[in-house]
Amino acid sequence: MGSPDKKSPRYPKSHLVAASGIAAALSIILLVVPTTDVEAKKTFVQLELQTPESDATDADASLAQSPEQLDALVSDAVTLPKPLDIARQVTNAAKGEPMVAVEPAAPAEPQWQQLTVASGDTLSTLFDRADLGASTLHAILNSSEQARRFTRLNVGQVLEYQTDADGQLVAMRSKLNDLESIRVERTAEGFVFNKDVIEPDVRERYVHGTINSSLFLAAQNAGLNHNLTMQMANIFGYDVDFARDIRQGDSFEVLFEELHVGDKSVGNNNILAARFTNRGKTFTAVRYTDSNGYASYYRADGTSMRKAFIRTPVDFARISSRFNPGRLHPVLNRIRAHKGVDYAAATGTPIKATGDGRVVSAGRKGGYGNAVVIQHGRKYQTLYGHMSRFANGIRAGSNVTQGQIIGYVGMTGLATGPHLHYEFRVDERHVDPLSVQLPASDPIPASERTAFLASSQKLMAAMDQNRATQLAALEP
Repeated sequence: MGSPDKKSPRYPKSHLVAASGIAAALSIILLVVPTTDVEAKKTFVQLELQTPESDATDADASLAQSPEQLDALVSDAVTLPKPLDIARQVTNAAKGEPMVAVEPAAPAEPQWQQLTVASGDTLSTLFDRADLGASTLHAILNSSEQARRFTRLNVGQVLEYQTDADGQLVAMRSKLNDLESIRVERTAEGFVFNKDVIEPDVRERYVHGTINSSLFLAAQNAGLNHNLTMQMANIFGYDVDFARDIRQGDSFEVLFEELHVGDKSVGNNNILAARFTNRGKTFTAVRYTDSNGYASYYRADGTSMRKAFIRTPVDFARISSRFNPGRLHPVLNRIRAHKGVDYAAATGTPIKATGDGRVVSAGRKGGYGNAVVIQHGRKYQTLYGHMSRFANGIRAGSNVTQGQIIGYVGMTGLATGPHLHYEFRVDERHVDPLSVQLPASDPIPASERTAFLASSQKLMAAMDQNRATQLAALEP
C-alpha cells in the first residue's frame, strides 16, 4: 500500500463515470469476442487494466492516470458509438464480420420560424425583429422586381423563414391566399424568387333566395358573397332598376362556379345562369362564350339582355329627386324644371357611364358643378353632374364603354348634399331616364344559335334539378 501521508488525487465525478462506462463496454467486447480477434482488430480505446496482485492505490492511479490523460480519454469517449451501436458491432464481430466505424448523423434541416405581421409593421421591422440584417433585406429586394412582393404586407399575414447555423437567411416564404404562395431561396448566385399557384377544382353551385328586407341580406343568407351579388345585379340591370324596383317577395336563383382546394371553398368565378323574379315577372340569364372567345349574357331563348344603356349610373343609390318639369329648385327657391334624376349617395361613390360613347366635355359646367357629357352615336346624350372629381383619363374626346367609371359622387355646383344629377337626352330633347324605352343590342348570331341553345337548355335544366332537390330536402 502507498504511504499514508501521500494523498490520492481526486478527479471530477463525470470523468470517473465516463471512464467506468468505457471499461464496461470493453468488458462486454472481451467477454463476447475471442481474445485473438480483439487483439487483431484493436478496439476503439485502450485502458491499462490492473492485475489482481496490484494494490488499491496503484489501481486507482493506473485507472485514472493523470488529469490531462483522463481529459483526453473522456474527450475520445464522446466520439464513441451509442450502446446500441456497440452491441451491433459486438454481434457482427462474434459472427466474424469486420467492425465498421459508425458514420456521424447528418445535420438536421433548419426549422421554419414564423413572423406575424402586426399593424404598422414593414418588412424592415420584421427583419429587425428576427435579427436577419438590413443587408439581407436589400439583397432580397434587389434580386428581382417580383421579390418586392414581400413588401406588400397585410395585418395577420405570416412570414416563415429558415436560417443556417450562422444565423444567415436560407429561405423565406408567405401564403398570400388559399391559392398563391411566394418564396425566396438563397443560392450561390443570390436570392431567387418563386411563386407557387394551386390550380383549384371548379364546381357548380346553386343557391336561391327570397327578398324580405334587402337584396344584399337575402343574397348573403342564400350563400352569395358581395361580388356575386353585384354580378347578379349587373346582369339584370338592363331590366330591373335595383334602386327603386325591388319589392318584398322578389326572388332569385343563381348557378355559379365555385373554386375548391380539396373540400375547402376558396373563391368563385362567373355566374353561369340565373333567374330573377321582380313584381311577378321572371327574367332569365345564361352566360355564353362564342366561337371567338367573347362571353356575354343572353336570355334563355337567345335574345340579348344587353341594351345600349343601363338604367342607373350609380349602384344601389337612393332616388332623391325625379324628373319634374315644374319642380321648385331647393337652392334658387323658384320654379325650375328638373330635367333629370338625382341619386343620393355618399361622396366618392363611383359613377358609371350608362352606354358606350365619346366624352363631349369634362369640367366645370355652371350649376352642374363638375360634370361629364357623353355622346352616344348621333341620337343619344347623357350628362352626369355635381361630381367630386373625375376618373383618370376622362377628358373631352376620350372614348368610354358602358359601365366604365367616369367620376365620383360629390356636391359641386348648386347642390345641398352629395348626389349625382343624371340626364338623358334623345335628339337633344330631355326625357325621363327612368321611363325611356332603351334600345336593345343584337340577339345571339344565327351561326351560334344551335350551340347556344344546347348550352342554355343544359344550364336551365341544372337549375331546375337543383331547385327540385333542395325543395324535396325541406319537405317533412
